[in-house]
Amino acid sequence: MAKPDLNIFPQNNLSGKRIGLLGGSFNPAHGAHLEISLVALEKLKLDAVWWLVSPQNPLKSDVGMASLEERLASARAMSPEPRIYVTDLEEKMAVQYTVDSVTRITSLLPDTQFVWLMGADNLAEFSHWKDWKKIAQTVVFAIFDRPGYSTAVETSDAAAYFLDKKIPSAEAAELCSLKPPAWTFIRDTKNPLSSTDIRRKKL
Repeated sequence: MAKPDLNIFPQNNLSGKRIGLLGGSFNPAHGAHLEISLVALEKLKLDAVWWLVSPQNPLKSDVGMASLEERLASARAMSPEPRIYVTDLEEKMAVQYTVDSVTRITSLLPDTQFVWLMGADNLAEFSHWKDWKKIAQTVVFAIFDRPGYSTAVETSDAAAYFLDKKIPSAEAAELCSLKPPAWTFIRDTKNPLSSTDIRRKKL
């Protein structure tokens, strides 16, 4: 059996590290991506956050989608924090769906603790993602408040399904050490920006 290529990852010596994964199109990257990442680093006591810039989000049209290279450049320009790593990891792994991304990453790096970072706006549609229950059983989740979407944390299908696996935000620093499914909701993020709004204003 071929030895797995660990050089695709943006960091070395990851054993025992706590890494946040923030996936998305980043079309373009904006301040809310950065805010979520900075709050995650603090509240979850992470060593780093990886931005997984998607080659193509299967739930979004490719109309108006900038090239992967442009979106990677946008993300790098937005991220001055050295603990945030902008990656084309999904492209390198040749995966399209989040379930395949987290399964591959966690299998290749079994001694690293991962947490999936998600805005409450994405939680609202999470039950439409491919194999969403498997995703939540593969990696723990931290959900971050987004203006106008707080109720999704209480009313979404995913939140209802995993309600008994939610931990208080005051215990967020312990999340990475828990066995999935486990999740928390962090209210410290208030940036209303979205990539869709930014593109609309440019038209």
